[in-house]
Amino acid sequence: MIETRKLSAEDLKNNPVIGAMGEYDHEQILFCNDNATGLKAIIAMHNTTLGPALGGTRMWVYNNELEALNDVMRLSRGMTYKNSISGLNLGGGKAVIIGDSKK
Repeated sequence: MIETRKLSAEDLKNNPVIGAMGEYDHEQILFCNDNATGLKAIIAMHNTTLGPALGGTRMWVYNNELEALNDVMRLSRGMTYKNSISGLNLGGGKAVIIGDSKK
């Protein structure tokens, strides 16, 4: 079983985002913001060794950006393993949109 531990605010204080990316072996994380529409999103590509990243999008009301970052890193990593064990020549990626889908 793959051990996953949630990053705390203290972890990120001492270990910036790039350090967290290294801890979970992420290739790329993109932070998105559009003031005109209020869009706030994070896109994570975990691993593209087997091919382009495949994953979906989750829209959720997160308490803060750290919670969203933890979620997108966990989900994109899970997509890498899910695609791999399914025999797909695809890597893992995921996007989270910070917001309420009902609004």
